[in-house]
Order: sequence, then structure tokens, then C-alpha cells
Amino acid sequence: MAETSSAATAAGRGARTAATHAVPIAILDFGSQYAQLIARRVRERHVYSEILRHDTPLAELRRRGVRGVILSGGPASVLSSGAPRPDPALLDSGIPVLGLCYGMEIVALMLGGRIERGTMREYGLAQVEVETAGDVLAGLHAFPAWMSHGDSVAELPADLVPLGRTAGCRFAAARHRTRPIYLLQFHPEVVHTQDEGKILDNFLFRVAGVEAGWTMENFAAAAVLKIREEAPEGTAICALSGGVDSSVAAVLAGEALGSRLISIFVDHGLLRAGEAEVVTRDLEDRFHLRVRHVNAADLFLERLAGIEDPEEKRKRIGAAFIEVFEEEARHLDGARYLIQGTLYPDVIESAAAGGPAATIKSHHNVGGLPEKMGLTLIEPLRELFKDEVRAVGRVLGIPESVLGRHPFPGPGLAVRVIGAVDRENLAVARRADDIFIKELHASGLYDTIWQAFAVLLPVKTVGVMGDERTYEQVIALRAVTSTDGMTADWGRLPLDFLGRVANRIVNEVPGVNRVVYDLSSKPPATIEWE
Repeated sequence: MAETSSAATAAGRGARTAATHAVPIAILDFGSQYAQLIARRVRERHVYSEILRHDTPLAELRRRGVRGVILSGGPASVLSSGAPRPDPALLDSGIPVLGLCYGMEIVALMLGGRIERGTMREYGLAQVEVETAGDVLAGLHAFPAWMSHGDSVAELPADLVPLGRTAGCRFAAARHRTRPIYLLQFHPEVVHTQDEGKILDNFLFRVAGVEAGWTMENFAAAAVLKIREEAPEGTAICALSGGVDSSVAAVLAGEALGSRLISIFVDHGLLRAGEAEVVTRDLEDRFHLRVRHVNAADLFLERLAGIEDPEEKRKRIGAAFIEVFEEEARHLDGARYLIQGTLYPDVIESAAAGGPAATIKSHHNVGGLPEKMGLTLIEPLRELFKDEVRAVGRVLGIPESVLGRHPFPGPGLAVRVIGAVDRENLAVARRADDIFIKELHASGLYDTIWQAFAVLLPVKTVGVMGDERTYEQVIALRAVTSTDGMTADWGRLPLDFLGRVANRIVNEVPGVNRVVYDLSSKPPATIEWE
């Protein structure tokens, strides 16, 4: 099992959950849109992987117990000034290396090869012809692979031998003559590459010799012990939103700490319909968690008054959460720890510039605790993707009514009301969202969608209702399919279903006379509109 990422600085007086296990596979990120996908593909093979900076020193990799390194692709040209490079010592370390796309080019360049810019560009599927089988290409002869490169290796260094080619790329695969270094110009991590997963399997199990021991049963047992170690005495409070992440974190912490855990459910007035009732029924009654309900809607709406910028909304909501928790902590004698349901994608998307990924949006639960709060932060799910969290929840016996719920952002409906937030607009968005979700359930479509919701747009349009002209608001419906939320495609919901939902919203939600459907994927769009 793996140690936690050091990507963000520990907040408050205490450090985040301590590292207790090694990282078998490290993905060094050169800015690739596929870096998270590589990590996911490795974990699907029950091998723990973690995304680290491209320039992570060899000494740090050894300290983490890394058994193999995958170099991601990236948007830069290796021929550009200041092009990112891995620690040169890695290439002479004996640690198996798999370089993908940019990773291949930078290693070939560092070993004395020649790279040409833009002469053999390939984008999309290409047929890879295997010239020398074995090692990472064992069991393969010819297969379609996903290419996405402008630069190419024009001349291999003397210590590399070719393994495969395509019609447009002389060196589509290569390996070092004596060291465990393997280079691929294509992307084996994407589904378009039809190698049946053999390349990653070969690298993990044949070359790096790692074992498939990363299971959610093992993780849950270790997480309970880790929480007990991190919070040996005193009271812990858990930030409970009722969503999947915080619910699983709360149940894990409850297993570890028993009555020493108090979960605080903050009703910030930005919740979905029936949210508070779901939390009470599924967590208090079933798992006997001690839950304090705090109605702070007035505070949050006051902080959001007149604010339209989405990043400012998130920051103000995060600050208001801290205010509430500070106040509640004063009433809890001996409160020393704060448990949050932060996930790995939260950390990645909030990474600072110069880290493994660009900041996409701030997450209020990543690095947001002030020093004065004086609570040690514990994040038991910080290593996991969303689907892994759901798997942990099933291990813990959390019902599907909780685990199967679509993700809901920490800022709630504040980022689904585009523009200024007030009670009236929240009521419109909440009612439209409730109709959409209930119709998905009634039609048996809810579980086919990763996430679905309604967005209130800051525009009005002309309509005709009851033979009279109207000038009212617009609701956008958003539904996506995904596995981990890092990438997503728009949901292909039936047109008759969408027509029924739109008709209900226009008829039942006062102030709305138009409904539209979002056909954007991530990337280029994000799942949420703000």
C-alpha cells in the first residue's frame, strides 16, 4: 500500500495522515492530460500508483519504495528551452522505467538520440508493427494504438534498440540494451490502444515485478488503524456533507474512533432537495454516528451576496465553512482533529503551478485550514479516486442509496446558480434539479449516468405561456458519463426523456420558460459549469 502525496502543504498544527506504505509505481507527470488515467489503469490492476512531479529526485523515489516509474506524455516539446526532464540519475538507477510519448522523447534525447520537430506528426489511431517481441511487448504482434505527438525520435541513441514501428513513425517502441528502460511513442493507457492491457501488465508484473495487492478491503483495514494512530486521544470532528466522500470518511472514522468522533453536518442553504433527511436516515440511524446539525444558511448567503465570480464563490464558501467549524469546535471539549473526505482528484486539480497539474479550480477542503484553528487535519481518502471510495464504502456496508448518489460539489448549488446567489434563484435551481433526478430514477436511467444536475443560467428569454408573452429564466440540464470524474463525456439520454423533463420544469418551476441540454465533454469543459 502507498504513502500519501506530499503535493500540498499540511495545514493547521498537524500534518495530514502519515505515510504507512510504499508506492510500487510512480507516475512522473510532465503535464499530460492522461496522467490521471495512467494512475487509474495501474490501480485497476490492484497495484498502487501515485502521481509525482516530473523532477522528483531519485532519492525521494527510493525513500518511497518505488519499484517502477512511468513517465507521462506532455504538451511541451523536448527541443524547447527549459523542457521538463526527470532526474538524470533515474536512468542509471536500475529502477524499471516506461516512457510514454513525451516520456520516450525526453529519455531518448537524454541518452544521446536525435529528435525532430513536426516531421512525422501522428494524431489518432495507428497500426503498431512489433519488430522484436518480449518484455513489455510480450504476446503482441500487431495492434492499433493511440498516437498524439508532433515531435518524433529520428535517430535512436546507441544504447537503445527498436521494438516496433508504425507507417508514420520509425521508432514507435524501443528499449535499452542493458537497463530496464522501455519507451513507447503511443499511449497504452487509453482504451483506443487495443493491446488488451498486455503492455501495462507486462511492465508491472514481468519487468517491475510488483504484486497485485492493492484492494479496498486492505485499504479500509489499514485506514482504520491509521486514523487511530493519528488520533490516539481526544475528540475528532468530521466535516459531513452527506455526499459519498464525506459519508465514507465519516463511517471509516466512526469505525476507528467510536464515540470520540462527532460529525458536523452544515446546512449551508446550498443543498439538494432532501439532503439533510438522507444524512439523518443513512448515517445516524444505520451507523449510529453522532451528528450535529448546524443551520448556517444565513451566514453563507450573507457571504455570497452579490458575488458572481465562481472562484470567489468557492473561496468564500470555504472561509464560511471554517467559521462554522471554529465555532462548533469551541463547544466541543477536547476537539483536536478534523477529518475530511478529500480525494486524490481534489488534490490534483488544486495543485499549485509548477506541480504535476495546473490549477483547474480551488477545492474548499484542500489545504484550507488556518493556523489559528489548531486542529490536526486527517484525510483518510486522500489517496483514492471516486470509484475506489465507493468500493471502500461497500466494504464498510454503506448502502447503495448513499454510494450510488451522483457527486455533489462542496459549494453546492452556489456553483449551479450562475451569477449572483440568492434564496429565490437557489429555490429555482433546487426544484429543477429535483425534477431531473427523480425522472432519472423513475426511468431507470440514474445509474447509467455518472453525474446529472440542473444549472440556472443568468439570462432571460422570451417565451409564450397561456397566450401571453413571458420573459423568464433558462435552465440547462447537464448529464455526463465517467469513471473517476477526471474526464467525462456527455450523457446520451433519450430525447423523449429530455422532452418530458423539460416539460415538467417549465410547467412546475415558476420563473422558467426554457430548458437546454449541455453536449460538452471534459475536456474541454469541466463537469460543473463553475
